[in-house]
Amino acid sequence: MSGLTERGRPGLRKDGSRKGAAVVRPAATISPARVAAFAILEQVGNSSAHSDDLLHGPVVTGLSQADKNLATTLVLGVLRQQIALDARILPLLQRPDSRLASPVATALRMGAFQLLHLNKIPAHAALNESVELARENGHAHAAGMVNAVLRGLTRAAAPRKPLFESTAAMAERLGHPAWLVERWVKNYGRTAAEKIAEYDEQEPAEGDLFERNEDGPRMDDGSRLVAELAAVSVEQPRRIWDCCAAPGGKTMVLAARHPAAELLATDVSGRRLRAMEARFRREMPETKMRTLESDAAKLAASEGEFDLILCDVPCSGTGTLAPNPEIKLRLEPAELSRQAKRQREILSAALKRLAPGGRLVYSTCSLEPEENETVVAAVLEKMSGLERVGIETVLQKLTLRGDTSGLVHKGNLRTLPGVGFAGDGFFAAMMERKS
Repeated sequence: MSGLTERGRPGLRKDGSRKGAAVVRPAATISPARVAAFAILEQVGNSSAHSDDLLHGPVVTGLSQADKNLATTLVLGVLRQQIALDARILPLLQRPDSRLASPVATALRMGAFQLLHLNKIPAHAALNESVELARENGHAHAAGMVNAVLRGLTRAAAPRKPLFESTAAMAERLGHPAWLVERWVKNYGRTAAEKIAEYDEQEPAEGDLFERNEDGPRMDDGSRLVAELAAVSVEQPRRIWDCCAAPGGKTMVLAARHPAAELLATDVSGRRLRAMEARFRREMPETKMRTLESDAAKLAASEGEFDLILCDVPCSGTGTLAPNPEIKLRLEPAELSRQAKRQREILSAALKRLAPGGRLVYSTCSLEPEENETVVAAVLEKMSGLERVGIETVLQKLTLRGDTSGLVHKGNLRTLPGVGFAGDGFFAAMMERKS
C-alpha cells in the first residue's frame, strides 16, 4: 500500500527478501478483537481483498459483539488514517527511509491508531498488544522497536495545523494521497476538498434526504438518490434493465417502484449476481425479476430494447472512501483512464438498447470528471437520436427533505461527501432516445 511498506506490495525482511501476508498466531495476551483486526489488515494490505467483505467473514463471525465492534473500529480506523498514521510514525524510526515488514507496519499502525484516536482504550493495552502482535507473527526482533516507537508517540506533541497549509500537507493530515486531494482542489475548490477528505476520515453519516423505511433496502443516501431518480424518470416503463446490478440495492428500488415492469438485472460477476439473487429471496421474495450473467457491453441482441435503463457503471469509487477506505491506498492516477475506457464501452452499448422515448441514467460513485461528464460527452458526440435531460426537472418529482439546491451541477446530479451532503459522492446524467 503506502508509507511504511512498499506501495502495493508485501513488506520486506531485514535482508530485503519478500514476505507475504502474515499468518496470525494468537497469543493469550492478545485480545481476539486485535487478532482479528490484524489478520484483516494484513489481508487487505497484501491482496485485493476488501475490508467490508472480511469484516463480515469467518475471522469476525465467531467474536462476541464487543469484540466485533472493536475489530471493525480498528480495521476501518487504521485504513482511514493510514497515511496520517505513517506520517506520525516515520520520524520516530531510527531509519525513516527504510521499509518495514508488513506485519511490523500493521502492528505499529494499530498501536498508533489506538493511542491517538481511541481515548477509552488504556495506553498500556494498545502498546503491549501491538508489541505482542509483531512478536507472535515472526518478528520478535522488531518488538523492541515497536515498543520504542509507540512510547515515543505518546510523548510527542500533537502536530498543529499551520496558518498556511499546503495541499500536500493537508492531504497527509487527513490521510489521503496528495495527488487525489490536489485533483479535488482543482475541480471543486480547496474548501470543498478539505470537507470531502474530513468526511472520508469518519464513520459514514446517516443521511437525511429520505424518510427511513425499515422495509426498504439499507442504502446510502447517494446510492438511493440515483435509484430513485431513475425510477421516476419514466412513468410506466414496460421493460427495465439494470445493467451493472450487483449488489442489488438500486435494483430493489426499481423493483419496488415498478412492480408490474419486466425487470432484467445483469452483472458481469456470477458470484456477485448469485449473492444479489439470495438477497432478493430474503428481502423481496415476491419480486418479478430475471437475472443474467452478462457483460453489459455485450448483452445478447435477443434481449431487445428497454424503456428504462440504469447504467451504474464500475468506477474508481472515490466518492465512497468513508465506507471503503482501502480504495485511496490502492488507487493510482492511471486507473482513471482505464475505468473511463470501460465506462464508454458500457454506456455506448446500453444506449443502443434504449427504446424510442426511453430514458437511461448513467451514474458512478466517482468524484472524477474523467469518469463522469467526460464519458457522457464523448459517447453522445458519436451517437445520434439522443437528448440530454436535466436532472433538476426529475429531481422535483421526489419527496426529499432539506435543501437540495446543491445536488445539481450543469444539469447533472453531483453529490460531494461532507459538502452539504451526508452520504457518498455520486454523479448521474440522464439521456432520452428521441428516434
